[in-house]
Amino acid sequence: MSPQKETDKSRMLKAMKLRNDCPVAKKCGGCSYTGRTYFEQSVAKEKRVERLISPFCEVLPIHHCENPLFYRNKVHSAFKRLKNGRIICGPYESGSHRIVETDSCLIENKTATAIIRDCADIATKLKIKIYDETKAIGDLRRVLVRTADATGEVMVVLVIGSNYFAKKKAFSDELLKRHPEITTLLININKRHDSMILGSDEVKKIKGNGYITDIVLGKTFRVSADSFMQSNHDQAEILYSEAIRLAEFDGNEVCIDAYCGTGSTTLSFADYVGSITGVEIKEAAYKDALKNASVNKVKNANFVNGDATKYMESLAKKDAKIDCVILDPTRAGTTVKFIKACGRLNPSKIVYISCCPETLARDLKIFKSQGYEAQIARPVDMFPWTDKIETVVVLSKEIEEENSMPE
Repeated sequence: MSPQKETDKSRMLKAMKLRNDCPVAKKCGGCSYTGRTYFEQSVAKEKRVERLISPFCEVLPIHHCENPLFYRNKVHSAFKRLKNGRIICGPYESGSHRIVETDSCLIENKTATAIIRDCADIATKLKIKIYDETKAIGDLRRVLVRTADATGEVMVVLVIGSNYFAKKKAFSDELLKRHPEITTLLININKRHDSMILGSDEVKKIKGNGYITDIVLGKTFRVSADSFMQSNHDQAEILYSEAIRLAEFDGNEVCIDAYCGTGSTTLSFADYVGSITGVEIKEAAYKDALKNASVNKVKNANFVNGDATKYMESLAKKDAKIDCVILDPTRAGTTVKFIKACGRLNPSKIVYISCCPETLARDLKIFKSQGYEAQIARPVDMFPWTDKIETVVVLSKEIEEENSMPE
C-alpha cells in the first residue's frame, strides 16, 4: 500500500470513530444521529438506501465523508432578545420557532458559527431592535453566512424586517472589525410572513462584490446569496465525480441538466458530453450560471431561466433530440409531468441525483412506467449526522431503431 493510500485509510478509520454528542441535540433536531459514531450513522443510511432502492437496481456501498464535522458551508440563524436584554441566536427548536441557544455546532463551518455568535453579541451591545415575528416589527431578523472552502471567501447577509436599519453602519463596522475575513457583506429586507430566510427584494451591498467564488472539480463558481450550491464542498466533488463515472458518457451526448442551480453539475458534466443545457428557475442562480460558464470558458454549455417541468414539456412538444437528462431536484423530488416529458423525449439515459431516498424510490417507480430501468445506484454521505443522504442513480431506456428490420 502506498503512503498516500495508508494516510487516506488512517483518516477514514479516524472519522469512523467520531461521535456527535451535541448537548442540545434533543431540542435542535438538526442532527438525526446524535449519540452515535460516524460508522453507526453511515451503516444506518446505507441500509435505508438499500431498502428503498435495491428493488430497482444494484446499490453500491456508501461513499463515506472523510471529514464529517464542521462541513456545512451555508449557515443561517434567527435572533431573540431575552428579558435581561441579552440577544441570543441559533437554530429553531424542532417543530417550533423557539430558538435553541448554543455556542457551537458540530456540523457548521467554524468561521460561520463565530460570525453568527458575534452578530448576537454586537446586537446586544448596540441595543439593536430584534424582529418580532408576531408583531412583524423590528430590525435584525436573521443572518446568513456562506463560506467557500477552496478560496476562503466569506459572505454575510444581514436579514432585516424593515426598510431602514437604524444602526447599520455601527453594526457593520464592528462586525468587519471582528471578522476581517468577510469578503462581502450584504443586507436583505424580508417582510414575508413565512419561513423563507431571504426576502424577494434585491440585496444591498455594504462591502464586496455581492458574491463569493468557490472551486469545484477545477472549475470556478460564483455563488450569490440565494444561489444553490452543495453545502459540503468535498463531498460535492465526490458526488459529481461518481455521477460522471457511473453515467459512462461517450462524449457526444446532447444533455439537459434540470434544477441546475449555479451550474456546478452542468459545467462539471460539460467536459464529458457533446453539449449540455442547464435549467434553473431562480434568476439569481441562473445569472451566476451564465457567469460561471463564461469565467470557465465552457463553450458547450448554455442555460435557461425557467421551470424545469415546463421546459421539458416544451421540448417534448418539439420532439427535440435529447440523449441524456440529468436532474438534481429538491427533497420533494421531481414531478410526474417531468417524468412523462422524459418518456416522450426518449433520452437513452437518465442521471438522477437525489437527496431523499423516499422520493427517489417514488420517482423511480414512475420512471419505470415510462420504460426506464434503473441500472446502478451509489449513495454519497453529503450531510453527516442529518437524515439526508445523496444518491446517484443511472437509468436507461432501449430506443427502438426506426428502420429496424423485422425478424
